[in-house]
Amino acid sequence: MPIFQWSETPSHQTYLFMPHIPLPEGLPGILGPLAKYPRTAKHLGGLTQELLRGPSPLTPGERELIAAYVSNENECVFCTKAHSAAARHLLGEDAEVVDGVKVDLQSAEISEKLRALLAIAGKVQESGRLVTKEDVDRARAAGAVDEEIHHTVLIAAAFCMFNRYVDGLGTWTPDDPAVYEQQGAHLALNGYGQNST
Repeated sequence: MPIFQWSETPSHQTYLFMPHIPLPEGLPGILGPLAKYPRTAKHLGGLTQELLRGPSPLTPGERELIAAYVSNENECVFCTKAHSAAARHLLGEDAEVVDGVKVDLQSAEISEKLRALLAIAGKVQESGRLVTKEDVDRARAAGAVDEEIHHTVLIAAAFCMFNRYVDGLGTWTPDDPAVYEQQGAHLALNGYGQNST
């Protein structure tokens, strides 16, 4: 759990958020450690850009949805909200599916292919060993190709790492939904390259 300190001034009272290690103030979630440690940020940003914006038979919106779904399963609030917002921006008129898959994957209004891929992502989130041949066969029967299955597993695995990075350092998670809306719009437009922050 991150440390919270009570601060009282003559004009107001507030909690000051204290991550587990010193990080730049005002940068939420993964942005704080990325700013503090640019050498690792370069590689993590490159990986994320390739996974979520690189060439793939899955759309950027579908890949952001996988990231949001896995982050939600991991209970990483910052990543869930940021990637849900990015997915909504990218999915446009289908944006409502983002909340639908987080509430109930089986009844969400998505294609059977995407449902099967998200089911695989959910198993990877819990343990990669839970993914079975039947899970892969179900995805293939719904139209998924090997590259989509590969990308789904890799995105799910990577976001388990990112979620644990964010929460393991006790980074700042803002309450204001506008922060995530702005972040989602930025990610949808600019992706994750070095000049995207």
